[in-house]
Amino acid sequence: MTRQRKLSSQTAALLTALLEQPKVWRHGYDLSLDTQLKSGTLYPLLMRLSDRGLLHSKWEPAEAPGRPPRHMYRLTSQGVAYANEQLAALARQSRRGKTAGVRA
Repeated sequence: MTRQRKLSSQTAALLTALLEQPKVWRHGYDLSLDTQLKSGTLYPLLMRLSDRGLLHSKWEPAEAPGRPPRHMYRLTSQGVAYANEQLAALARQSRRGKTAGVRA
C-alpha cells in the first residue's frame, strides 16, 4: 500500500512551474529561478518525482565546449494528471481553511 503524503509547499511550487508548459523540457536552473527553490531542495524533489514516473528526464549535450551537459525535465501524462489533482486538492483545502474561521 502506498502512503499518500500531504503535498509540501515546495512540491506544489515545482508542480505549478512544470504545469505552466507541461510539454516543454526544463532544466533545473530554470526551475530553480521560477520556484525560488535552492538546489538542495529542488533536485531531490525532481529525483523523487522522476522515480515515481511523474517526470521524464534526459541529458541535453553542452551548448558550448567546456560546459557540462544539462539534465532536463518535463511532466509525463501521469505527472500532469497528478499535478492537476494535487494542486486542485490543495486549493480546495485552502478555501476550506479560509472559511472555517468565518461565522455567519
